[in-house]
Amino acid sequence: MWQVVGQTRAVSLLQHSLERGTLAHAYLLVGPRHVGKMTLALNLAQALNCEAVERPCGECASCQKIALNKHADIQIIGLSQNEDSAEAKPQTEISINQIREIQHSSSLPPFEGKYKIFIIDGAEFLSSEAANCLLKTLEEPVDKVVFILLTANDRLLPATVVSRCQQLELPPPATGEVEAALCSGWGVEQLRAKLLARLSRGCLGWAILAASGDDLLQQRTEKLDRLLNIINADYEERFTYVAQFVALFRKNRELVQEILDLWLDWWRDLMLVKVGCGDSITNVDLEAILVNIAGGYNLAQIRAFIDSIQAAGEQLRRNANPQLVLEVLMLSMPRRKYG
Repeated sequence: MWQVVGQTRAVSLLQHSLERGTLAHAYLLVGPRHVGKMTLALNLAQALNCEAVERPCGECASCQKIALNKHADIQIIGLSQNEDSAEAKPQTEISINQIREIQHSSSLPPFEGKYKIFIIDGAEFLSSEAANCLLKTLEEPVDKVVFILLTANDRLLPATVVSRCQQLELPPPATGEVEAALCSGWGVEQLRAKLLARLSRGCLGWAILAASGDDLLQQRTEKLDRLLNIINADYEERFTYVAQFVALFRKNRELVQEILDLWLDWWRDLMLVKVGCGDSITNVDLEAILVNIAGGYNLAQIRAFIDSIQAAGEQLRRNANPQLVLEVLMLSMPRRKYG
């Protein structure tokens, strides 16, 4: 049973390839974080090694081992693989040594299953050397070996690597679909499910994590409180925040992108409230605050700052100077008018 939610097209394509024996030797799954890329990759690994007629069954010994990350022929690599201790510096690239290890492993026959599967999580973080090393492997396919690359941004991958893979786009499903899945599959109360579905931007994985506890929602509250403080701050305070933002960026780039996405949602909500489309906002639990704040801006100001946030996020993904990018972003944040 395919467990990924809202990816009918991708699942159908893979199912047909399995039935016809036309499986590609390498796949590139593209979509935002928590949209289901890893779930789909593991489902495909299960299908290729499943012992039942209807694959993947999710119940045979092979499927269960893969679900528990205990199958000898399924390897997952990513940024965390080289962290030897809690004091180690965060890994910022997938190294060539990691690729050489799976390159060697791929030359050996499967140990306990039918196929060897190598899943590269966060393929956009491959170093140049690692990407070139992987390219050589992809150019010389090995029988019974499948590579699955997961990325949130395929534009950061070398075109040569992308061209050697069959690319599958995993767009976020409709929030209604996520809401229904939370209610039926995880027993989440409907109002909470509606909020989590909106906040997740259609990424069920995030919604499930948020539903399991209050930590993610508390972090969201803290980030929004910080945003509201910055909106009302003078330029000196904003630039102080930039320094903190840059320090955070050097430690955790993904967290900075998450904060910018949160800002984007907030300003998009202001725009929707401004044009009378409050039913479509993301932050449904903060509608009254949004209505109050929206009165202090005109529509042109809101739209311009949305463009600025999007531009800043793209520049950071392309390794622009974070200090400069974030300073420009702070300067472009419009002043709120009162009264």
